[in-house]
Amino acid sequence: MFTHILVPLDGSLMAESAIPAAVFLSEKLHARVTLMHVMEKNAPNEVHGQPHLNKVKDAVAYLNAVAQKGFSEGVSVDCHVHEDEVQNVAKSIVAHAEELKHDLVIMCSHGRGNTLHLFLGSIAQSVIAMDSCPVLITHPDDKEGPPAFFCRNILVPLDNDPDHTQALPYSKELALASGAAIHLAMVVPRMTSLSGDMTVTGRMLPGTISRMLELAFQDAQDYLQSQLKTLNDQGFMANAYVLRGDPAKTIVDTAIHVRIDLIILATHRKTGMEAFWAGSVAHKICSRSKVPLLLIPIVK
Repeated sequence: MFTHILVPLDGSLMAESAIPAAVFLSEKLHARVTLMHVMEKNAPNEVHGQPHLNKVKDAVAYLNAVAQKGFSEGVSVDCHVHEDEVQNVAKSIVAHAEELKHDLVIMCSHGRGNTLHLFLGSIAQSVIAMDSCPVLITHPDDKEGPPAFFCRNILVPLDNDPDHTQALPYSKELALASGAAIHLAMVVPRMTSLSGDMTVTGRMLPGTISRMLELAFQDAQDYLQSQLKTLNDQGFMANAYVLRGDPAKTIVDTAIHVRIDLIILATHRKTGMEAFWAGSVAHKICSRSKVPLLLIPIVK
């Protein structure tokens, strides 16, 4: 599955929230790791309240220190500093895909309050929108430091879009490597949690839409039971849940209730304003939850 993990770092403790996940996955998957820093043009003196890495030699020393401190001797860790200053850090990270040939990016989503996070996005979300490489988004703990990373329970949200089943092979590989249980979930909205055009239609034809939602609930139960049987027949520990409510909120609540360590979601890579108007579930989960989120770009 994943053989080369890229971890972009800006020198802040908050960005190092990606390190525990990189350590865990590199050991379980026997993957090599590249720690990367991109020199930013007109960079601020501080980032997240800590000195920014404005000099190449400081960046090199920092990455080497993180590699020695964070990873065991059995893990192959390279350090790469992009020395030419760039305006767009996310674009530079994506541009290194051909050079570094990584197949997973692990980043911390800093977030800067709900409104700014929603409209401006973050470097992590920009990378997702531009790249075809899976991205694992982690979050700092309550002290804005690196949280512990485990993979005991994996949640895979599904819906009536067959493209989203592209998350399943990744969940299986990670479950095999870490001994995790796989939890499948489908969320069928209630009348009160409809969004977009369905909200208007629900007001005009409440009886019809209510019946459609009930049928969707029954179809979801049949579909998940089929997926669950396949997983159980293949020897996986698995559960399935058909839930009602707002999709993003319900997924986040379920992750907390079931003690999920990792959410895996196939995504069309919408971000920022586009995700706001489209109501992207992936974007909302990332904004509302601190559970690590592995986003798998959908391949058509």
